[in-house]
Amino acid sequence: MRMRSEQKIQFVASILSADFANLGEDAQKAEAAGIDAIQVDVMDGSFVPVITFGAGVVKALRRCVNLFLDVHLMIVEPERHLSAFAEAGANRLLVHQETCVHLHRVLQLIRELGLEAGVSINPATPLTVLEEVLDLTDLIQIMTVNPGWGGQQLIESQLDKIDRLREMIERRGLEIPIAVDGGVDATTAPRLAEAGATVLISGSSMYNDRASVEDNLTALRESVAGVVWRGWERVRPA
Repeated sequence: MRMRSEQKIQFVASILSADFANLGEDAQKAEAAGIDAIQVDVMDGSFVPVITFGAGVVKALRRCVNLFLDVHLMIVEPERHLSAFAEAGANRLLVHQETCVHLHRVLQLIRELGLEAGVSINPATPLTVLEEVLDLTDLIQIMTVNPGWGGQQLIESQLDKIDRLREMIERRGLEIPIAVDGGVDATTAPRLAEAGATVLISGSSMYNDRASVEDNLTALRESVAGVVWRGWERVRPA
């Protein structure tokens, strides 16, 4: 069995918690601080209660930053909008398994557009729904809160879910990053990393009035310093 190579932890800023009147500026602050990517949470008021951004916002952000743009589609029938977000400048499209009747085909369509294809699943969704699409997936995102709002607390049961997903990926001999979205801060980040997450998405703990984006990112990085995965072994500094 091929073991997963060591990966460093990546940090993604969710602009859902940024200042909507200054999204470009807040994205630039994250870029200047050294963030790895920006996530744009697209909500349709149907799959989740809130309405947020569209392809136009992604296009505007593309002009503001050179960062990797990760577009999280919390919408029904996402296949209808893939081309628009690709043309706007997205680098990866994340769709929810819960909204895709034909998930396999949707992931194929994303890849045909030349983008990375990701799948996100809600806290109550079992991991078994992913087994048949792992080979088409560039990233799996575990929702560690129920989608729709920022600033929620981590749902503790998702730590075990992350751990089980990592084992599922390893058994298949794959190297698929696991992202976590919801309740990520300097306290929860090391626990999520130890469970197997290698992409930490942070909104309210990244954009707040308590400290600058740079200071908040530094606090997150320091909280997980030395936490890596080597094969199935969690490793922390002695």
